[in-house]
Amino acid sequence: MSLFVPKFEESVIVREAEAEVVGGAPVAVKLLADSSATGGALSTVRVTLTEGADGAHPHWHDNSAEMFFMLDGAAELLSGDDVVTAERGDLVVVPPGRPHAFAAAPGTAADILIVITPGVERFEYFRHLQRIRLGEVTPESILEVQDLYDNHFLKSTAWETRRG
Repeated sequence: MSLFVPKFEESVIVREAEAEVVGGAPVAVKLLADSSATGGALSTVRVTLTEGADGAHPHWHDNSAEMFFMLDGAAELLSGDDVVTAERGDLVVVPPGRPHAFAAAPGTAADILIVITPGVERFEYFRHLQRIRLGEVTPESILEVQDLYDNHFLKSTAWETRRG
């Protein structure tokens, strides 16, 4: 096993008022720190979902683990073929290669801190999703950049059954 040692010299400080927000209700993504700011150590965002809103469709990352920390509310999280409900204060870490997805649990909103490690440049990924929502690019365009962002989509019967 090799040890990854990130290379950056200054502390990363992101003030809430200065963080870029992509989207809005039902899904808002606050861009906190990207891989380039942390020497590749991590990428982190805060995702706020309105009641019952979908967050991310089923996907996996080849090279990074993804951590979900519930700041408030509750979310349904797909991990492999299991769907679990995480509530305020709960932590879920999904290893590389494992299919996962998330959405606000029915009847509640969700506020989630998400960390990917090692980091991947993700800010442009979220901006791309916003361009899809605005109709500026096609939904299929995300497939053209999935290798760049290490974000690979798949079908999940467990997720489709749970989320409808």
